[in-house]
Formats: sequence, C-alpha cells, structure tokens
Amino acid sequence: MNTKEIMDLALDLAGLDEVPSDSAVIVEGENIKKVLVGVDMGTAELLLAKELGVDCVIGHHPVGDTTRTEFTDVMKNQIDRMVEAGVPINKAQKVLMPRIDEVNVGLHPANYDRATSAARLLNMPYIGIHSPCDVIAERTVQEHMDKVYSENPKATIQDLIDDLMTIPEYKNSLSEPKARVGSTEDYCGKPFVTMAGGTGGGAEVFKAYFEAGVGTLVTMHIPVADIKKVKEHGIGNVLVAGHMSSDSVGINGLMNELENRGIEVIRMSGVLSPK
Repeated sequence: MNTKEIMDLALDLAGLDEVPSDSAVIVEGENIKKVLVGVDMGTAELLLAKELGVDCVIGHHPVGDTTRTEFTDVMKNQIDRMVEAGVPINKAQKVLMPRIDEVNVGLHPANYDRATSAARLLNMPYIGIHSPCDVIAERTVQEHMDKVYSENPKATIQDLIDDLMTIPEYKNSLSEPKARVGSTEDYCGKPFVTMAGGTGGGAEVFKAYFEAGVGTLVTMHIPVADIKKVKEHGIGNVLVAGHMSSDSVGINGLMNELENRGIEVIRMSGVLSPK
C-alpha cells in the first residue's frame, strides 16, 4: 500500500468524501509493509520509527502544517452532529462559534512545522489521521450506547459504563470511564456520543444537547471549567469514556483493516490493544 491508499481507506471506513482539514498525508510513501502508529507522534517517534525500520508513521492528533492551522474548520462538523440530536441548526452554530474562536486564538502562535519538518528531513512517510478515526470511534460507541438504552429505557450511567467495559480498548485502559456530571446511579436517558469534530464544543454546546432531549452525553474528555458549568445547568449527565481508550477504538478500526491487508502494525503512544 501507499500513503494515499491508507488515507483513502480511513475515509472509506468513516464514510467521508474528502480529507478533513485536521488530517493529511504529510510525507508520501510507497510499498508500505510496516507502520508505527500512535496518538501523539512527533520527532522522537519519527526517529524511533527509523530505528525500528518501519515504512510509515501514522499519528492521530494533528501535528503540523494545515492540520493545525486549519484545524477549526473541522469543528464546524459538530453543527451537523447537534442537528442529528435535535438542536436547531441556527442554535447549534451560535453556541459553537465562541469555542471555535477560542481554539483559533490558542492555535495561532503554535509551532506547526516542528514534527513535519523532521519527517521531511528524515524522508519518513508520515500521515496524520484525526477526524476519520474519531468518526469511527463515535459511531462504534454510539451503537453500543443505543443498544443499552433500547433494551432498558431505565438504564443508568453504570449500565453504560458496564457496556463500555466490554470493548477491549476500555477494558485495557488504566483510565476507566467516569461519570463527571451525574452519578452512576442516575438514569442515563437518551445517550448521545460526541467524539468527533476536532475537540469539545464547550458547556453551552452541552446545554443545547440537553435542551434538545439528550439525557447523557458520552465524550472522550471534558475540562474542569465545563464540568462546573454543566453541573450548574442542572439538566443532563456527562459520561467521560476516556481519551486514549476512545482514540484507540477509532485508530484500531483502521489498523485492524490494515492488518487484514497484510500490513504489520506496531502500536505505541497511547494506542491500546484491540484484544
């Protein structure tokens, strides 16, 4: 396989028509038979890849060039996800824009060339695949949460956690799923998974979901400040499934397919075992 074929496979698995702004083939490569994959893959990991004799490095979190400078473009996809949950499209846009502005300001001074320049100097094929893997994770976890709720409308947050723990990546993680807003004994109501769209939308986005009828939001992570605000709203629950574990669900969705095609995959830097 080559780097373009790997990216195309990720897009196909996620049901996307084009490469999102937080993903890119940074250094092209051909005849790839062994890959090194991790959640965060920078200069040190690229050097390790050379030492291990791999043909390509695949990172998850955006590392440079346009995957960082245009990162917030992909956040606008959260509007579509909110609409799926019943949030009016105009309201979804209004509550999301302050968070997009905040992220834009934070990314503006970042050194977007650090790892990408290292990859080019090392002539190491290098791919960043963020949103496609997050979409795979979001869809996988949503299917699990829907099953729990459809079988028991009085399911609790603990019931959701118990089901998550049947997924290998959550079972193998040292950071177990946690109820950050609400208790494990609370009814979950309608569970809705938000794991794609770049990064979290913030407390006002959460509130919009709850006002649209969502009972429990299932996320990868949530800042302490947002936990406080969501608790003050007093409407819904937030179940944090876990960051590395949730990223691993999506990444392994792609890695398993590469392995099925004969590619050797070395997992590191946060990617948990899918078995």
